[in-house]
Amino acid sequence: MNINYRRSIFRRRDDSSVYRMFLFVILILAGIWLIRSVQQGDIKPLFLPTPTPTRFAASYTLEGDAHFTAGKLDSAIQAYREATRVDKSNADVWAQLSRVQTYSTALIVKQEDILARLDEAIASAEKAVEVNPDSSFAHAVHAFALDWKASYTSNERERQALLQKSEQEAVRAIQLDNTNVLAQAFYAEVLVDQQKWTQAQQVIDQAVAQDPSLMDVHRVNAYVLESLGEYALAIESYDRAIAITPNLTFLYLRAGAGYRRLAFESPNEDVQRQLYEKSLEYFAQTARINQQLGVQDPVPYLSIAKTYSQMGEFFIAIRNVQRAIEFEPSNPVFYGELGVLYHKNRNYETGILALGCAINGCTPEESCDGRGGCGPNDEPAEVIGLPISASTVYYYDVYASELAALSTPKVNYCPQALEVAAIIEASEYIQDPNIAADMTVVRTICSFSPGTTGSGSSPTPTTEPSMTEPAPTP
Repeated sequence: MNINYRRSIFRRRDDSSVYRMFLFVILILAGIWLIRSVQQGDIKPLFLPTPTPTRFAASYTLEGDAHFTAGKLDSAIQAYREATRVDKSNADVWAQLSRVQTYSTALIVKQEDILARLDEAIASAEKAVEVNPDSSFAHAVHAFALDWKASYTSNERERQALLQKSEQEAVRAIQLDNTNVLAQAFYAEVLVDQQKWTQAQQVIDQAVAQDPSLMDVHRVNAYVLESLGEYALAIESYDRAIAITPNLTFLYLRAGAGYRRLAFESPNEDVQRQLYEKSLEYFAQTARINQQLGVQDPVPYLSIAKTYSQMGEFFIAIRNVQRAIEFEPSNPVFYGELGVLYHKNRNYETGILALGCAINGCTPEESCDGRGGCGPNDEPAEVIGLPISASTVYYYDVYASELAALSTPKVNYCPQALEVAAIIEASEYIQDPNIAADMTVVRTICSFSPGTTGSGSSPTPTTEPSMTEPAPTP
């Protein structure tokens, strides 16, 4: 019997299709969320480069080395700082940063800026020693920074304490590695500052024989030779250092100062002239290097001014100091040097204005008068006066002498002259017989009535100034 089954009127729903549709809806919603998140920046696409490429400390160190060789010390400092940020536990990097920070002070004019930078250098060296107490390099650079800080410290007790600590660090560096030539060089520099010249020469001779390829070794050798009065040999050593690092301008400044010293001591006028011209060549080369590097450094122009001043060419010297003021129009030291040169050039009226800015300070408008007028490249600036010190007492001496000499019934400068004289007499510098004699003349002139105070010419102070000129170590 055949039975035909009838087909169902309604088809049975497949349950799996429901789950597939639900999954599709979820995927669609997830895709929409992903697209919107990418568009809003919440999610970054794959394989994009990182915003700042990761650099190793060695990369920054190499960059710092290149900047140092090129003479760009500020850029070198920045590169080494980045290296210490990436790798805080690398003692050598901290020591390299300290070394460059110390050398950079040779290009700084203001005393407070020099001391601030040296404090930074000492802090970096201390960090290097802290990271690795057994690093001979770290201890050597620490000695270097401490020694230069001592050279700029006026307090004798503090200076001796710094020198003693510097010597201890240098000795420790040599104990850790007796082949460390850099440590030997810095040790010799400390010995010179302790006036142990014979021992310093023995140490640096050993360093030069062991490794003559280091700039630091030849620089310190030149410094030792200078302390012994061997200026010609010192210049040769500076030239060797320049050959290794031809863009470090402070080496040219020291070599040029050596030629100027030889010229000053030469009894032959023709030889003297040649030596002065050689000195000017080194200073001019320094200015050219700074222009190429884009460095705004007034120091070469001050060195040129001092050379021309010794040659008796005061007008050219004045122009170079004015050029230096263009770089730092608020630096009172420059106005003091300019006032001294005006005095030597017998331009006493302008000299009073310049020295007044240096000692009392002046407004932006008065600063233009003090520099002989502002040109197109000059910027008026407020100047803060300098307190009396060993480096500024000559400004006070000349200023008081000129005020007394130029006092007239109509323009009576004697009250100002006597006020400045009182400051000098209340200081330790009145013990200098030359300064004491000058103040006696000032008081003698101003003891007369205003109608008879002027003599038409300024008394010439018997002390000599020292034109500001930074050096690796004073």
